[in-house]
Amino acid sequence: MDRRRFLAVTGAGLLGGCGRLGAARPKLPKDRPNFLFILIDDLGWADLGCYGSTFHETPNIDRLAAQGMRFTDAYAACPVCSPTRASILTGKYPATVNLTDFIPGHPRPWARLRVPRFNLQLPLEEATIAEALKSGGYATACMGKWHLGGRGFGPKEQGFDVVVPGVNNHDKKVRSLTDAAIRFIEQNRDKPFFLYLAHHSVHIPIEARPELVEKYKAKLEPGQKFPRQANPRYAAMLEDLDHHTGRLIARLDQLGLGDKTVVVFYSDNGGLIRIFTGKGEIVTSNAPLRSEKGTLYEGGIRVPLIVRWPGVIEPKTVCNIPVTSPDFYPTLLELARLDDLPGHRSDGESIVPLLTQSDTLRRDAIFWHYPHYHHSTPAGAIRQGDMKLIEFFEDGRLELYDLKADIGETKNLASAMPEKAKALRDRLARWRESVGAKMPTPNPDYDPKRADQWGHRARKRPKATKGPRR
Repeated sequence: MDRRRFLAVTGAGLLGGCGRLGAARPKLPKDRPNFLFILIDDLGWADLGCYGSTFHETPNIDRLAAQGMRFTDAYAACPVCSPTRASILTGKYPATVNLTDFIPGHPRPWARLRVPRFNLQLPLEEATIAEALKSGGYATACMGKWHLGGRGFGPKEQGFDVVVPGVNNHDKKVRSLTDAAIRFIEQNRDKPFFLYLAHHSVHIPIEARPELVEKYKAKLEPGQKFPRQANPRYAAMLEDLDHHTGRLIARLDQLGLGDKTVVVFYSDNGGLIRIFTGKGEIVTSNAPLRSEKGTLYEGGIRVPLIVRWPGVIEPKTVCNIPVTSPDFYPTLLELARLDDLPGHRSDGESIVPLLTQSDTLRRDAIFWHYPHYHHSTPAGAIRQGDMKLIEFFEDGRLELYDLKADIGETKNLASAMPEKAKALRDRLARWRESVGAKMPTPNPDYDPKRADQWGHRARKRPKATKGPRR
């Protein structure tokens, strides 16, 4: 299937739901499943072959998608990494835990707005899915990128028994993390486990094996047309990631654990086109989505999501119902048949009804709050059905899009549909109030001539003290 045909088939709102309203939930297998959560850094929605790329080669990830369910409308709770990671682990929106930018952030000291202070670590008072699963007898491991706090606020303090840090993107690091993941699975094959494997790849700097780079350079020779994705080094780095993902899944299956393991493959935010300074190389393209990481346009928040559980999730299924990263916490708990930790409340909703095609979701909207400068200016957003509203905080500008008809967000309908725009803006404001979202304020140091200049955030290390769990 060519890319244009693929996108016509998989565009937002064109597939119908993956769950049947009101159907009874099927019984899950008697034995509790293992969980392998593979988190990729900065992987764009359109980067994989199973999502339409014809330049990048990702046969192993594509095979994983064919063996399970692929989501067309999966979202990260934030367009940058740390907040999304916090939302995965806690089941809460970034605004709820006041961790709304990547740690430590990079402010614009002379911009129109002064951005709010946010947590420079995931508070120890926040319960995590690792702690919840560990309390139910699961072995837990965190491998790779953490980015949720330094000493005293690491994975060990948040419920992970085994911690294997990662430091860069190079193939050797992807390989070593995969080797460590395989060892953990082998060592825990006879008991339930939760393995959170968070690769640094495909985040910049781009590092790839020269022989693979040459392979993709050859694909760009005259006569080969790849107008959107055309970075051989990025393609080579992605192929390495695909190769080692294939190794991991193959070993899982060889051990006879495939049918006993829920595999989640996901990205922490949309694809990076170019570094936020605007001076780096072009990395990838998120087309047909608009824009990139650091924005609340679809290119910044819509991400790949694949879930495989043979015997429970039907192969080759596609779901277009919107889901978001806080949903993972309640989903994994339901699949593990465990109660939540006392006092914890998730902002997400279990997507088990979608995975089993037994029911649909009850909520009618999902939300974003990004009161920071990055590739865009501070903003918030809401998606309700096919309609999406973005509110920009500098000037109150509203942009309204019908994602079913306009996945590329090319036609702003705010003026043509003022009542709908107002209703969604009011709903977004009520949600912000309900979660205690912090808003930016007028900057007394605002200087129009220097507004685009970047500054540095002080890295004051907080004390690691525990309070009551939330």
